[in-house]
Amino acid sequence: MATENPNADGFGEVSRVRGIAFEYLSFGASVFGLVALGVLLVYVAIDAFDLANASPEWLLTYFLTLVVPFLAFCLFSASDPDVTRRSLGALGGGLVAVAVLFTAVEALVAPIPRLNWQLAYLFVVAGPVAAYLAYVGSRGRVGAVGFGLLGRLIGGVAIGLAVGTLFLVLDPLVWFLAYTLGILPAVGLYALGRGRSSSRAQTAAAPVGLVGLVAAVFLRGVVPVFPSDLVIYLWTIAVPVAAAGAFLVADRRGRTAAAVAGGVPLAVATAGGFLAAGAGLPAPTVLLVLVLTGVPTAVYVSRVVDSGEGLVGLGLPLLLAAGVVAGALIVEAWGVPAPDPWLDPSYLTEAPSRTPTEAGLYPAIVGSVIIIAMVAVLSFALGVGTSVFLEEYTPESGPLGTLTRILQVNVANLAAVPSVVYGLLGLGLFANLLGLGIGTAVTAALTLSLLILPITIISAQEAIRSVPDDLRRGSDAMGATRWQTTKNVVLPEAMPGILTGTILALGRAIGETAPLIMIGAATTVFRAPDSLFSRFSAMPMQIYTWAGFPQADFRYGVVAAGVITLLIILVGMNGTAILLRNRAERGS
Repeated sequence: MATENPNADGFGEVSRVRGIAFEYLSFGASVFGLVALGVLLVYVAIDAFDLANASPEWLLTYFLTLVVPFLAFCLFSASDPDVTRRSLGALGGGLVAVAVLFTAVEALVAPIPRLNWQLAYLFVVAGPVAAYLAYVGSRGRVGAVGFGLLGRLIGGVAIGLAVGTLFLVLDPLVWFLAYTLGILPAVGLYALGRGRSSSRAQTAAAPVGLVGLVAAVFLRGVVPVFPSDLVIYLWTIAVPVAAAGAFLVADRRGRTAAAVAGGVPLAVATAGGFLAAGAGLPAPTVLLVLVLTGVPTAVYVSRVVDSGEGLVGLGLPLLLAAGVVAGALIVEAWGVPAPDPWLDPSYLTEAPSRTPTEAGLYPAIVGSVIIIAMVAVLSFALGVGTSVFLEEYTPESGPLGTLTRILQVNVANLAAVPSVVYGLLGLGLFANLLGLGIGTAVTAALTLSLLILPITIISAQEAIRSVPDDLRRGSDAMGATRWQTTKNVVLPEAMPGILTGTILALGRAIGETAPLIMIGAATTVFRAPDSLFSRFSAMPMQIYTWAGFPQADFRYGVVAAGVITLLIILVGMNGTAILLRNRAERGS
């Protein structure tokens, strides 16, 4: 059936049937792709956590002690009878439907490998329902408080581990001198100038900081005695973080609450660091994790208590922890057979091995974290700087305008160049010509930065173009310079879009393997890199190597654990960037 559209010149007849067919075909393709990806992730998770060997009693125990309380919390936060009715109906009806359908398929068609109806119910019904209720519950005040606290706890641990990992290749002594002689005086001068409205102090902050950094590099080999690493991290990171937390609380609740919010986490972190040193644990990392978790948590709890709304939500982490402990006690008391997951603490802290049960991913994790941190800094700085120059400073006409258009066309073309070509470029330019070394971390970071730089530039340009010209003209009318307009108007408005493009670019960089192979990155290393010029491996390289091993345990369990680890790091990195983007959106 077709109808004529008299208002559409040149389109002829518009077919409703074709439009409906295209809509359903698009919907079907999307559903098929999502289902295929979901099935893949389900089997990867089953192999990584050995869920195929989990007994129904074990699954039921943790479902009752962990999943059910979490769902109850989300329903309590949502406080919507319709949501409760729909969720309970989906959970109950899904249980019957999955059990019947799964049994029928296995009886009439063929057995489904490494899967039973209990696991299918958890992944197909309980998981989506829990995600839906988490979304609905987070919109309520109680849920927002609970998930906010949980996010700060998890994020603090992740950031602490990431910072501790970065200091494996950074010289803590240079950092100690740079902070003491450069960063601290510069920040103090800038704060003094802001407080007293002194432009001279603010202007002097940058040169004082630069002189301090240069002096730090020079004095590194001159100063004979330095504090221990634990004292260095305490002075340069823990104390500033605690002071920042106390400053945030002081504006709302006074000096006493500020001292508690900053001093208690600092004291706990300091005690934990020295106790860890006595127990043979990595004391600096323990200190960083405790302070970067404790201070944001204390500030957040203080803010929630001050508002007086959603206080019940602060119990969500305790509820989840109690569920895990209760499940473990029940399983231990009843002797319920538990799975033996490949992804366990030893997998994350041990080096690779030819034996599947002893294989670990720690050196590759360190290599990936170091590389992606350098790539994020380099690509963001160069990409945003280039996009600002092309959009805000280059003319649109004349010879320079023509040159700008040529550059933009080339940048767009570079985004489609295969990654292996960038690997060859990195090998020839950074490894051989500049002598940065074959397969080193700095060579890999520079190569991957070039790889994602066109994507970062294009996304940043689009974000800057989306800023209305009326804002620029209004800033100009108030007498602002072009740089002041760019800094105070354009970049804050464009920052959410810029961060979105950066997230997508970094997601591509962390999973690349071809450029790393071309620059000579090691497929396997047995110790973490100790400098930017050390030989390294990355998680995709190590996973690719394990996939070629003949043992089935490597090709299924060990590789699956590596994939889950890579996804967790990727999701954590993207989640952090999304939070920053959302904060930038709210600020604008």
